Amino acid sequence: MELKKLKSSYNFLNTSKTLYAIVLSISIFTIIPLCSIIINSMTTDYTYAISEFKWFFEFLKNSLIILFWVIILTFIFGVLSAYLVTFFDFPGANFFGYALILSFAIPPYIFGYSLSAFLENFGLGYSLLSNFFGLHDANIFLPDLSPLTYCILSLSFTLYGYLFLLSKTSFLNQSANLLDLSKSLGFSSLKQLFYVVIPCARPAIFVGISLVAMETLADFGTVSYFGVSTFTTEIYNTWFVFDDLKKSNLLSLILLIFILFFFVIENISRKNSKFHQLKNDSSNYKKKLTGASAFAAFLFCFILFFISFIFPFSQMIFWSYKFPEYFESLNLLKLNLNTFILIFFTSLLIIFFSFTANFGNRVLKSKLLGFLSTLSISGYAIPGIIISVSIISFFSIISNYFNINLKSVFIGTFLGLIIGYFFRFYSISFNSIKSNYLKINYSIDESAYLIGFNKFTMFSKVHWPILKKNVFFIFVLIAIEILKELPITLILRPFNFDTFSSKAYQFASQDLIEAASIPSMFLIFWSSILILISYKYFFEIKK
Repeated sequence: MELKKLKSSYNFLNTSKTLYAIVLSISIFTIIPLCSIIINSMTTDYTYAISEFKWFFEFLKNSLIILFWVIILTFIFGVLSAYLVTFFDFPGANFFGYALILSFAIPPYIFGYSLSAFLENFGLGYSLLSNFFGLHDANIFLPDLSPLTYCILSLSFTLYGYLFLLSKTSFLNQSANLLDLSKSLGFSSLKQLFYVVIPCARPAIFVGISLVAMETLADFGTVSYFGVSTFTTEIYNTWFVFDDLKKSNLLSLILLIFILFFFVIENISRKNSKFHQLKNDSSNYKKKLTGASAFAAFLFCFILFFISFIFPFSQMIFWSYKFPEYFESLNLLKLNLNTFILIFFTSLLIIFFSFTANFGNRVLKSKLLGFLSTLSISGYAIPGIIISVSIISFFSIISNYFNINLKSVFIGTFLGLIIGYFFRFYSISFNSIKSNYLKINYSIDESAYLIGFNKFTMFSKVHWPILKKNVFFIFVLIAIEILKELPITLILRPFNFDTFSSKAYQFASQDLIEAASIPSMFLIFWSSILILISYKYFFEIKK
């Protein structure tokens, strides 16, 4: 009997050591981009970099201008629309509760293609004004926007969904008693918004603003298309055009510091999130609007939905119909297969590693693993272009140091592309699983041990049945991100391997916007389906 107990204890310890080693390996692997950036920055000759510092202010100025206005516009679009569909009953309110999240389906660079082509001289806007209104000099009625303005509008109309979704979820969970109290004190709807609703939703709004800021600073496709000098475009140019590793490392480090600042804010704000709903929530607290008020609410939501989704999508459909010859130059079957094969293998890898890491952190309760796991989710805060550069740099260093040819295995290959996606989107899966693990009481684990379950039996019999319902949702989220990801695909993909995003960018960069419409249309179509599925599955509107 004693021998059996000792053997059982040995197996338990041995399993713990094995699991610890696996989770530690995963955590270290996921922070390769972060470590690569830090190591490269330490080896940079800053004397040279400082002497060339004058160019830095242009990129900083452009990045901050874009960031400032995108935050302002997304706050107005996202919070106001969420407030309207949550607290007011007007024609189309339920429809817009779903429809406004479709802005996620439009990558900023595709919106930029549509907007610039519509407003350019003798473009689609000119044709519409000439044909339907008989204006012979229609160009004078179209605004002449600067490249910076194009970038701001493209990013704002495609990123406000973060604030809309998070604000709406927070609004639905606000106390109806608090709203009734503000109403009894004579607060108008506008005063109630600024003094009650927004302050109560502040953590969710901060999370949304942080996500918008990270996406804005990390954007490459939009600013590159409009020729605006920002950190991401300069990192790309200094590395791949001018082969200047010193500048590239310095810019990567500075951009990473900016983005990690918002990443920390997002994490701190998320700590205030609750995992339960209030019993007296505001889901049924709706004021019916009539007359001019109802029309104004409908008009605001409709214009926002039209500009952010219908306008770019319909334009892609129009060009695809008008120029069918471009269908012949595209192998659509291959593009679909390439995209979904990438989604399948990347999602499988990310979800498996995420479950392993979360399970190990839960049962081992190691402070070191917890710290490394916190660092491992920083990948989402690192722009795709920096991840690509860090992967190339890391495997080049390893290859040169050990005199082995790892570059041919991980650079410009299918495996390298999957690893790039893994680093970028690992945090999506890890955080989703972690948030659901927090809902499982630790007493359940203790009960499982008492009845003789080992760690892996507990996972398969106890944890997995609770967590498995979220796997599909995580898969959909990763699929949406992979569909829209551009810089990692452009830099790390194998030769002659394209996805919808890379093909659309190639055509657009050659001023073949009409040809770019077909891959863009498919990208938007698949993204829209996945977004609606995920929303219906996880963010069902309460009635």
